Amino acid sequence: MNQHNCDPRLAAAPDIAAAPDIAAVADIIRVAARRLTGAQGATFVVREANNCFYVDEDAIAPLWKGQRFPLTACISGWAMLHNETAVVPDITIDPRIPQAAYRPTFVRSLAMVPVGSPTPVAAIGAYWSTTRQPSRAALTVLHSLATQAAEAITRVGLTNAPWAPNFNPTK
Repeated sequence: MNQHNCDPRLAAAPDIAAAPDIAAVADIIRVAARRLTGAQGATFVVREANNCFYVDEDAIAPLWKGQRFPLTACISGWAMLHNETAVVPDITIDPRIPQAAYRPTFVRSLAMVPVGSPTPVAAIGAYWSTTRQPSRAALTVLHSLATQAAEAITRVGLTNAPWAPNFNPTK
């Protein structure tokens, strides 16, 4: 990742802009989101029709990489459906959090930012192992990464992703 930028919101921008495909975008975003927010975990999620697909993660312990959930059953889906950032200082008291999915994890607080507007096509999540209000700086970084991710998705698309249900590398 490019280390030459002073503004943390722009630290990953050259790498994201140069990413050749959505898998590379996801990889850069998840690493940058965790590093730049000080989170113990970060994820990149894409919308697939009525589901969320947890494409990639960078975390202190496994979360949901490779899993699909209905948009209406997870916080990333909520963020995409409402085109709104979800800030959850305590996952145990937020009704949008599926407790059974989070109980075995280290996650105690999170922020989930939609990617793309007016209809989000992805989301970026940051997770912390303690209950906390994510800082304004962390949220600013996540929003900046979401803007950069949206631009990259516009450029590279989502249809040729290696995880897509109808992926055909010979096309």
